[in-house]
Amino acid sequence: MKQNPRALWKCPECEREFANRNQTHTCAPIRSVDEHFAGKEPHVRALFDAFVAQLETIGPFRILPEKTRIAFQVRMSFAQVTPRRTHLDGHLVLAERCEHPAFRKVETISKRNHVHHFRLVDASQLTAAFVSFMRDAYKVGCQEHLRRT
Repeated sequence: MKQNPRALWKCPECEREFANRNQTHTCAPIRSVDEHFAGKEPHVRALFDAFVAQLETIGPFRILPEKTRIAFQVRMSFAQVTPRRTHLDGHLVLAERCEHPAFRKVETISKRNHVHHFRLVDASQLTAAFVSFMRDAYKVGCQEHLRRT
């Protein structure tokens, strides 16, 4: 996967890195991944680990355990999950809008950024089709969608 060579901008307050200088964000302390799973059923952590394992087959990324979610970033955030007591809610950012049963809702943020919301209750939902969407989201994280003509 070809990476964008331009350096990331680091917020001088929270030290989080972003693709765009002075990116709007909330400077909040990063939590630990484990904190997100306190009070959740054990299978929810296993489901998260399965999600991460699939992402690791695609390429390198950062895990950002923020206040209310766990984000996944290359140059930009391309996916996130929010652990709930019995499941994971999350989204993938895709360059094109895609209607698929895996997605509960799709929000168009801009011409090249569409947020596809999902709910995972079981690792069997990490199908070949879903992993393909994860690959497409990873490309958005690398900002490959911005280099298309």
